[in-house]
Formats: sequence, C-alpha cells, structure tokens
Amino acid sequence: MKHIHPPPASVLQDALALQRQAYLAHPVPSLQERTQDLRTLQRFVREHQDALCDAISADYGHRSRHETLLAEIFPTVDGVDHILKHLRGWMRAQRRGVDWRNFLGASNRVMPQPLGVVGVIVPWNFPLNLSLVPLSYIFAAGNRALVKMSENSRYLAAYLIKHMPLYFPPEKLQFFDETGGVGVEFSKLKFDHLLFTGSGQTGRAVMAAAAQNLCPVTLELGGKAPAIVCDDFPLQLAAERILFVKLLNAGQICTTVDHAWLPAAKVDAFVDLARGLVAKRYPRLDSPDYTAIIDQRAFKRLLAALDDARNRGAQVLSLLDGPAFDHHSRKIAPHIVLNAPPDCQLLQGEIFGPILPLRAYTDLDEVIATINAGPRPLAVYPFSYDKARVQHLINHVMSGGVTVNDALFHVGQHDLPFGGVGDSGMGHYHGQEGFETFSKMRPVFYQTRFSTLKFLWPPYGKFADKVLAFLIR
Repeated sequence: MKHIHPPPASVLQDALALQRQAYLAHPVPSLQERTQDLRTLQRFVREHQDALCDAISADYGHRSRHETLLAEIFPTVDGVDHILKHLRGWMRAQRRGVDWRNFLGASNRVMPQPLGVVGVIVPWNFPLNLSLVPLSYIFAAGNRALVKMSENSRYLAAYLIKHMPLYFPPEKLQFFDETGGVGVEFSKLKFDHLLFTGSGQTGRAVMAAAAQNLCPVTLELGGKAPAIVCDDFPLQLAAERILFVKLLNAGQICTTVDHAWLPAAKVDAFVDLARGLVAKRYPRLDSPDYTAIIDQRAFKRLLAALDDARNRGAQVLSLLDGPAFDHHSRKIAPHIVLNAPPDCQLLQGEIFGPILPLRAYTDLDEVIATINAGPRPLAVYPFSYDKARVQHLINHVMSGGVTVNDALFHVGQHDLPFGGVGDSGMGHYHGQEGFETFSKMRPVFYQTRFSTLKFLWPPYGKFADKVLAFLIR
C-alpha cells in the first residue's frame, strides 16, 4: 500500500476539538438520533460486508472469510439489534430511594447522560468487531468518537477512513491509521473516556498517558485463559469444543483457550481425538478455512516458543501431516505440547497462536493453586456436569468471565458484560454495562419548596438536638 505519513499531533487535537464543540452544542441526543446512528452503523456493515472481509484478509495475508463473518460482521449487526430493543429503557431516568423525604416532595433520580468524546484504540486481531461493537455502545450512550486502528490493519483502516465519512460526519466519528507514533499521541488526548484493547504492556503505557488527563479508561487485555476438563465430562465433546475455539483465527484471540488442564489418565486419548478433529476440519495447511499468523514477528515468536519447549524436553506434536509451518503464507499447523516445563515461554506468556499445551493433573485443587499463582486470566473454562464442582471452580478462580462446558461464548452474549480483572483488564462494555460505561450515571436530587434542613440551620439549639436524635435513632 502507499505509505501514509502520520498525522501531526495538531490534527488529532483539531479532531477532538471539533467533536468537543459539537458535543457542547448538543450534549444529549434524543432516542431518535441515537437510533439513527446505530442504524447507520449497521447499514454501513451490511452494504460493505464483502469489501470489509477482503480488507481484513489482506491485512492477515489470509483470513478465513467465514471467520470474519462469524466473529466480526454478525456480532456487530446483531449487537445493534439488541441495543435497539433495550435503548429506551437504558436511557430512562431511574428513581431511587423511597423514604420520609419523598413524602415531603423531594425525589432522587439517576440520569444516564453522554460523557462527550470517547477514544477507542483497536487491536488487529478482530479489528472490525473491536471498533464497531464499542462504537454501537458509544453511540447508544449519545457520545462522539475518535478511533485509532492498528498498524497491522492497514487495508481495513484505509477502507474505513475512505468510506465511513459517507455515513458519519467528522464531528461524530473519525478513524485514524497507525502510521508511527499516532497511538502515543492519541492516548495523550483529553478524552472523556478511553477504551483500549490489546496487550498488557501497551495497556500500561496507555493508562499512564491517560492518567495525565485524569481520563477514565477501560482496558481489555488478555492473559492465559485455561480450560479445565474434569473427569466426568465427555472427552470427545471437550476436544471438539476446545479445538474449535483454539483454532478459530489461528488462536489469535485474547479469550481463546490458552492451555488445557486434563486428568492425567486422559491426556493421550485427548491427543488422539485432536489429531482426528484437526485432520477433518483443516485437511491441509493451506486450507482456505485456516487463518494465517498476522505478521512475521508473531510468526517467528511462535516458532521460537515451540523450539524453546522442544529443546527443554517437551513433546511437540504437529496435528497435521506434512510441513508444520510455511514461511511464505505465515501459517503454522495446529500443535499440541506435552510436558512443557513451567518456566518455558509457552507457559509463561500469552500464546496467541494455534498451539495448545496440555497440562496433566490428579488433584483439582492443585490446578486452582497453579492458576491463582499467576495473573488473573480474562476467562476460565470449566468442563463438568457436576454443578457443585463447577461452582467451586467459579468461586476459587477469579477471572474476567466464564463459559461453562465450552469456551469463548460468554463474550458473544449481548446481555452480558465483557471485561477483565487485574492483569487481564478493568472496566466493562457489552450489554447494559456497556451503555453505562460510556454514560455518566448522574445523580440528581430534587429539593422540595420547603426544606426540612431549615430546622438545622445555625445557631444550633435544643430543637436541633431533638431533630438529629430523631434522624440517627
């Protein structure tokens, strides 16, 4: 693609100033205006569906079209429909408190009001989903937005920058490409809220920059989300579900199964099942249904992690016949790793690729202790039909979210909040919590014509003593 020079800091400042001025002139859009914005966002996706899939695939080198439709196009379009069903209720002022003050005519309200201008920093792995789904909640809450795309989403960013202005004016929405240094300047802007999705390392830098403006942030990070297969759960079903999620987008998902804990006696059987499933779903490395690794740096990192585990005594198993990887296409065959040492790269850092370490256990409490010894994951995936055992795992392993007897699906439920905890992030969006994240839930107290506090004005005397004694009795 043609090289685009990064916009100077003044361009970003001017874009923010334009939106801030528009917000101040019209701070609370009506339900009808918000509905129109959401319908317009939905219409853009529908009218440009094929081109968006092509742009994302070009950024990856190859990305399965069906994966883009499933994980990006559908959640955006369907999510707007969900918001529109609930928006009127979310916008309604909430009455709070019923006590003696209300009988005198006073009342309490919580009024959801737009924050103003929201910044969104988007990663490369699901660039359409992670830009437009947040935008749907930002617009639902009545805000305006600036969006900074990833340096690995160059084709998609160029497409959005070219075509989105035909749907939204710049005082409502603007996109920016990452062409070197843009992200740093973007995170320094004095937004009313900043949403960042990406790595923990970059998230720390974004949060530090936002702190200079006391800008509230929502951080969606990642981590080592474990699947925990209990001995009562059917192994075939566990393998089918875990491998579907693990190999979706070639494992490049922050909420994918990073590694799986299995009863020690079932590890070999799981490997045999995995070989059969992968051969059926992806018969060859160049399958059009199998997505490439995003860039050479990530490709080399994953191969180095496999070499590190192999050189330190782990058993590294490619699940496809033929070459285990291809430099030209940046595809790596699905791998299982057995007996990886605890301090190897695969077990220390987030894998973010089609590599599944299997960890054997004999005592479930040891699994819990091992997980809790590390950073809190973005998700945990218990597999068991024993309700008490599942609840024990939910109670004792804190994570951003949970899917029981499958993986990843809690993220796609429009009525559930999505967000991390600790090292895996902070704050939520999706669902009503998404609307509230991008709103100021503003408390308003309406005083009566006659205020009972009049009896407590100085100078204080015995009557004030009686009133206070009554109040705190």
